[in-house]
Amino acid sequence: MSVLFIAALAASALPETNYDESKVPEYALPDALLTLDGSRVETAEAWRTKRRPELLRLFAEQMYGKTPSASLPVEYETLSVDENALDGAATRKQIRIHFSGGALHMDVLLFLPNGAPSPAPAFIGLNFGGNHTVHSDPGIRLPESPMRTGEPASEEERGKSAGRWQAETVVSRGYALATAYYGDIDPDMDDGFRNGVHPLFHGEGVPAADEWGSIGAWAWGLSRALDMLLSENSVAARVDGSRVAVLGHSRLGKTALWAGAQDERFALTISNNSGCGGAALSRRRFGETVARINTAFPHWFCGNFKRYNENENALPFDQHQLIALIAPRPAYVASAEEDRWADPRGEFLSAKHADSVYRLLGTDGMSAEEMPPLESPAMSRIGYHIRRGGHDVKAYDWARFLDFADKHLR
Repeated sequence: MSVLFIAALAASALPETNYDESKVPEYALPDALLTLDGSRVETAEAWRTKRRPELLRLFAEQMYGKTPSASLPVEYETLSVDENALDGAATRKQIRIHFSGGALHMDVLLFLPNGAPSPAPAFIGLNFGGNHTVHSDPGIRLPESPMRTGEPASEEERGKSAGRWQAETVVSRGYALATAYYGDIDPDMDDGFRNGVHPLFHGEGVPAADEWGSIGAWAWGLSRALDMLLSENSVAARVDGSRVAVLGHSRLGKTALWAGAQDERFALTISNNSGCGGAALSRRRFGETVARINTAFPHWFCGNFKRYNENENALPFDQHQLIALIAPRPAYVASAEEDRWADPRGEFLSAKHADSVYRLLGTDGMSAEEMPPLESPAMSRIGYHIRRGGHDVKAYDWARFLDFADKHLR
């Protein structure tokens, strides 16, 4: 019996997906400022020293899994440099990060704006199909890691996801753009964690129930790419490491939020259509639910998260507290009208309910009292928009991400 058949059988036994607001169950959100011992955090110092570490530990142990504290030996290799990329607007670099003497590598594609003052602020995120899908530039290398299908990368996919990355627009606004293929870090499949970075930490074993799954590994990879940008090399001279925004779409939006929560070096965090396990409140049980995501993708989260299948009210946290872990750094949540699976209202409410922590730390939080109308973004310290269309990253999204970064990173 195939794994896919078993997963489909399990999914068919789950309750019908709810897309009706009137059927959202009653729920009470845990207070972001109330500690496990029942005391309320009243100062920024108490947040930093008590509540934030407590919440971070809960998310690690019960949802994303603990990231290993050990580090891997790292070497950087510049594979290519083109100083006349994007019709002269950018310098394109391809840097290979070798882990453990070459046991694993991650290739980072980097566009540096030629016409902007250096060092430049930057966006960094993982891609789904390989760096060559980000732009049609024939000099961009195909990944050596296999695709999700198990097949090697194809030349036919070159530039296929260019609309999701808007490289020319990003560079024209004075930002660098860095990306890496998420499959270089960990393949997106339930394979017992036999491939990718996990065996370098766990050998032939599998992570324990409170240790990282694939989302945790991808978030780890984002931090290692940031290490490279901050390292003493020619790249670092042209990227301002204090102004790096981490972003992601869908499952990689979940990843960006977890990376931004853990690694305070990321100056700004952007989640696009991240839904369940990302920005959307779990307790609403609208669209994709905890049980559905754990059934379809059992490798994404840690084993302990499966305790909350159809049991969301037992969670010791909800996703507004994940956004709160990014405070006081700016955070932006983007939704799409037709992407009901990702629960746009739940994504907005999550952003809204993180407000109290931001204000405790001395910044504004979410300026919108109610969910904004279509394409009427809130640009406060916590930003939000919902646009027309479905599950994707569009030019409209990037225009708002850039506006938000201009406001908070310039």
